[in-house]
Amino acid sequence: MTNVNITNFRKNVYSLIEQTIKYNEPINISTKDGNAILISEDDYRNLLETLYIESVPGLKDDIINGMKEPYEECIPEEEVDL
Repeated sequence: MTNVNITNFRKNVYSLIEQTIKYNEPINISTKDGNAILISEDDYRNLLETLYIESVPGLKDDIINGMKEPYEECIPEEEVDL
């Protein structure tokens, strides 16, 4: 994680945002009142999805068990009833 104070963040805002997007490198921006973290939209969406999966009882275990299922025992997607 890159650490930068607010003054240097302002001076380099464009390049720091590009770095965050291109390399998924969070930026810790420090101010006198506290810190803020800048993350890419992809990282943010992934974080929300992970939180959602963790919040649904049993879903994480179902996913893990499904990943262990032999491919030959899986049914084709078009045969799945929703």
